[in-house]
Amino acid sequence: MDMLNLSALDLLTTTRSVRQRLDLTRAVPTELIRQCIEIALQAPSGSNSQRWHFVVITDAAKKRAIADLYRKSWRAYAGAEAGALQGRDAPSTVARSADYLALHLHDVPTWVLACIEGRAEAAPSAQMAGLYGSILPAAWSFMLAARLHGLASCWTTLHLKYEREAAQILGIPYDTVTQAALIPVAYPIGTDFKPGARKALDGVLHQETW
Repeated sequence: MDMLNLSALDLLTTTRSVRQRLDLTRAVPTELIRQCIEIALQAPSGSNSQRWHFVVITDAAKKRAIADLYRKSWRAYAGAEAGALQGRDAPSTVARSADYLALHLHDVPTWVLACIEGRAEAAPSAQMAGLYGSILPAAWSFMLAARLHGLASCWTTLHLKYEREAAQILGIPYDTVTQAALIPVAYPIGTDFKPGARKALDGVLHQETW
């Protein structure tokens, strides 16, 4: 498939976490996923240590089993959020789209699970930052590559509450490999994604001191 004609600026500002506009009916070619992961392998990594692994998941039974774990985590998270906001706000657009994804996650044709060798439980914060800081740029590069190749994706981590159970389903050695991000991938319904609403720069930028 031809790549989208996007400038670097367009690519960086329009790669969204897509939930409701994933085409659940169209299969994604394995070769296309491989090309995107090949690009992701060029991402920077902490200490130049590329201990990355990417698990591509298309099996319906495995997706349904992990989606059940995801939904259980989502219900607990959404319930807590709803309780905190009760009487103050209607469900946000993001909350509605997240609910949609939880309901239909198992229908998304392809998932990519970004993993890294090592575990960080009870580790010093610097070690934990190094572990996740080595795999997350590669996962984001995968999402950028997917966008460039005409695909849509979404960054999710809710299943990690049940990471050990997911590891058993997928045969991942839990004691030595950390799952970092589960990325559902599909063709998008439309490609006209725009920059998202964000805080003003002056509200988040600190010069020299906080």
